[in-house]
Amino acid sequence: MKRSSESKVKRLKLERKAKKVKLLILDVDGVMTDGRIIFDNNGNEIKAFHVRDGHGIKMAQTAGILIAIITGRKSEVVKIRALELGIKDVYQRALNKVDIYEKLLKMYGMKDEEVAFIGDDINDLPILKMVGFSVAVSDADTHIRNKVDYVTEMGGGQGAVREAIDIILKAQGKWEGIKNKLNKF
Repeated sequence: MKRSSESKVKRLKLERKAKKVKLLILDVDGVMTDGRIIFDNNGNEIKAFHVRDGHGIKMAQTAGILIAIITGRKSEVVKIRALELGIKDVYQRALNKVDIYEKLLKMYGMKDEEVAFIGDDINDLPILKMVGFSVAVSDADTHIRNKVDYVTEMGGGQGAVREAIDIILKAQGKWEGIKNKLNKF
């Protein structure tokens, strides 16, 4: 009985945090992808993105949630994927992610509690500690998984972004409406 009530309290706390989200910030390698960096024989970088993550991003945008990318690496393929998804705020080669995070807060006039961040490694920890709703993918570094509000069931590049977006949209009461709207096409 005690475990059930603890679980319910944890779920309600999670929903309260997710309900406030207006901006979702994503890391790329290990979050939007499985973390592998593949090069072809010509030195071109190849990344695999999960289609459900992309669909989730479009659902979040339809619900009025802003999406941004902050990543430590620079890759042409990230620029292409962001353009394809309509993500305007893309910061690559971000060695100090906190500075960019604070710039986004100021630019959109938001508070920490209105932001969610999905990360996977220790360089994401400073932002994960600041945001209102912190998420780590299931295969994130152990130090990260122990310090966030939610750990996804799915791994990076395997639908984890969509999983987190579904939680946010459901907490905000927008999931059914977005689903129904998209099913009309």
